[in-house]
Amino acid sequence: MNPNVSILAEIPEELHQSLKGYLDAHPEWDQDRVFAAALSLFLLQNGDNSTPESSRNYHQAARVYLETLFQHPV
Repeated sequence: MNPNVSILAEIPEELHQSLKGYLDAHPEWDQDRVFAAALSLFLLQNGDNSTPESSRNYHQAARVYLETLFQHPV
């Protein structure tokens, strides 16, 4: 996987509680992995690959999503 970039984000308290519950029940996941999977899936579902640049971005998001989901480089 490529180098990581740190992002500071505010989320609703209810979402934070849900995330904590999920992480407690799934110790193989951590907050960073959840956010990477969620963000890359959002970009895949809402992306546009009609131009070469957007297509490249789409494929990069797909790679990050799969790597994050399965915890190994694709």
